[in-house]
Amino acid sequence: MNFVSIRIITDDVARLVTFYERVTGVGATWATEDFAELRTPAATLAIGSTRTVPLFAPGSARPAANHSVITEFLVDDVDLVHRNLSAFDTDFVAGPTTMPWGNRSLLFRDPDGNLVNFFTPVTPAAVEKYSL
Repeated sequence: MNFVSIRIITDDVARLVTFYERVTGVGATWATEDFAELRTPAATLAIGSTRTVPLFAPGSARPAANHSVITEFLVDDVDLVHRNLSAFDTDFVAGPTTMPWGNRSLLFRDPDGNLVNFFTPVTPAAVEKYSL
């Protein structure tokens, strides 16, 4: 098995794609107006319209209703990213904070309220874990 993607369901695909392109610097590949992907070397962030939900199972996913998943991105310098994102209207939850497990993390919300964590390993163990 290989974990390849996470999909966010939204009522406004274009808005969410624009947000993730801006904060990640990764351009999206559009399959249809209802589905786009931002591909990174490790995984893909897929963004799908609520109109795609019935293709899986009607009513199985609701937009802007996530209260348990945090989408995480490894970045080179989380403090620099924080400074760059501060120029935008970003909904920060917590500024750069060094966590007990050795990552320096920046937590914010996307336009649908989903939590996003950008992090940089800063302790020797964390750096080794991510082979930096």
